[in-house]
Amino acid sequence: MTGPQELAALVEGYLDELALTPELGELGGPIRYALAGGGKRIRPVLCLATGEALGREPEELLAAGAAIELVHNFSLVHDDLPSLDDDELRRGRPSTWAQFDEATAVLAGDALLAEAFRLALSYPTPFIARELVQATLGMIGGQHADTKELGYSLEEIHRLKTGRLFYASIACALWVAELREADQKPWRDFADELGMLFQVVDDILDGDGYVLSHGEEGARTLADEAAERAQARLAAIDVDTSVLEEIVSGLATRTA
Repeated sequence: MTGPQELAALVEGYLDELALTPELGELGGPIRYALAGGGKRIRPVLCLATGEALGREPEELLAAGAAIELVHNFSLVHDDLPSLDDDELRRGRPSTWAQFDEATAVLAGDALLAEAFRLALSYPTPFIARELVQATLGMIGGQHADTKELGYSLEEIHRLKTGRLFYASIACALWVAELREADQKPWRDFADELGMLFQVVDDILDGDGYVLSHGEEGARTLADEAAERAQARLAAIDVDTSVLEEIVSGLATRTA
């Protein structure tokens, strides 16, 4: 089995060499700037690790994993815009709109989303693209609910904003691996736990969200419980999930 660091390196290399649609022209620079922002590539690594656990080579999952990462980066580029979070910095450097301009950032985000669907549609089955579309729509709906304070609970918002794309990281891999739909439920149960785990730990690191509603100790309890549920879901799957178990442990204990 390939470890998380090696999988992340595969993803990084694929993204570095990804050929963008030629019609994008000079917009390619801002797109690559957004993609090179220093993220840990957790979502595509989960996708590759799931596929490998199901007997596929990681390289077979790269297009699907990259598609998920492009959607994630699309969301970051747009979230940073003045009309949304108005963040001038992203991971210690100027956000895309601050580095270029607001119109360029809007278009770069649009292009990242379209390129993601182009990659998802490169597989012979349409189900990978379907999973990605459903996840993207859920993420967008969650962002809108959060921005407009529509009365959703914190858990509902995060299940949409964060959880849907983590869910797709697993679900897309199931279709690439050609796992029968009747056999997918244990994997989807596992996928359901990842967004909560990631978000609670994120809130602990940032001192907001669940920390404000539950206190730091309460938030840590929520994170530990989500990690335990995720590990239990993996234990119920009759394949080698050791790499995924390692990723879950890393998500639960991360410090950045």
